Amino acid sequence: MSQTNRSTNLLIPFYLGEQRDIEGRTIEEIWALDFEELECVHDYIQWLFPLAERSAFNSNAPIVTSETIDTFRSDPRLRQNLVRSLQVMLHFYGLQEDNGKITRSENYPIRKLEWVDLFNHNYLRITRILKCLMTFGLEEYAQAFYECLTQIYREESDCIGSETFRYWTNAVKF
Repeated sequence: MSQTNRSTNLLIPFYLGEQRDIEGRTIEEIWALDFEELECVHDYIQWLFPLAERSAFNSNAPIVTSETIDTFRSDPRLRQNLVRSLQVMLHFYGLQEDNGKITRSENYPIRKLEWVDLFNHNYLRITRILKCLMTFGLEEYAQAFYECLTQIYREESDCIGSETFRYWTNAVKF
């Protein structure tokens, strides 16, 4: 079995907290990463927010199948854990979710220094997060995140760029 197929087979048990990822981490351990680790470690994002397309940056990343999508869409525990993954990343970006609305948190001015910057790799992560939320049936979270990002883009378009914003827009339209 290829490493990618193995990763794909591990995804559901990993997301349920029953199995470790290819690197030996549990989902709870990834959720507990500090800001420095969330910024500098690059192979967890594909596990927290898997997609049906192959990762250009992590050849061991799981690839979502139609069965995986159906399972996520029908299992409330998986959806709840996906929301938890979103909350971890929102906290990293200085954002927060409350009753389905995503807004800036009080630490946003500090946290934005980490990611609101020209050509920042977190822009790709955000696109992945939006696509994943849409794929797994959490469109309302994707739309709320996108609305918050739209407000940030209006103020920071010189740092974010129109091409990045177009990717975010396209991510919430499929």
